[in-house]
Amino acid sequence: QVQLVESGGGLVQPGGSLRLSCAASGSISSIYAMGWYRQAPGKQRELVATITSSGMRTYAASVKGRSTISRDNAKDTVYLQMNSLKPEDTAVYYCKFRPSSGNDVWGQGTQVTVAS
Repeated sequence: QVQLVESGGGLVQPGGSLRLSCAASGSISSIYAMGWYRQAPGKQRELVATITSSGMRTYAASVKGRSTISRDNAKDTVYLQMNSLKPEDTAVYYCKFRPSSGNDVWGQGTQVTVAS
């Protein structure tokens, strides 16, 4: 089975930057998509960014221009670089693995807190 390990979360001041990482391991297919989602307390989980196996990217309007999603296929790892962070970016960030077939796999989440 596929497992996801997330890292890079923490406390950052408004205007600062963070780089989140998500490494996948296990029974990984050669064609898959990965993405980042976030969930604030009392809110529904929402899309932040996704990237396909071919490198096509999508971003939520709230982070477009401030964030970059990338992947290292050799390491089965996806990254999310977030700049110009705002307090409203505070949430638990979850990595998602989408295989070419089968169910999506979610990471356990990493906390991002933006505050002075």
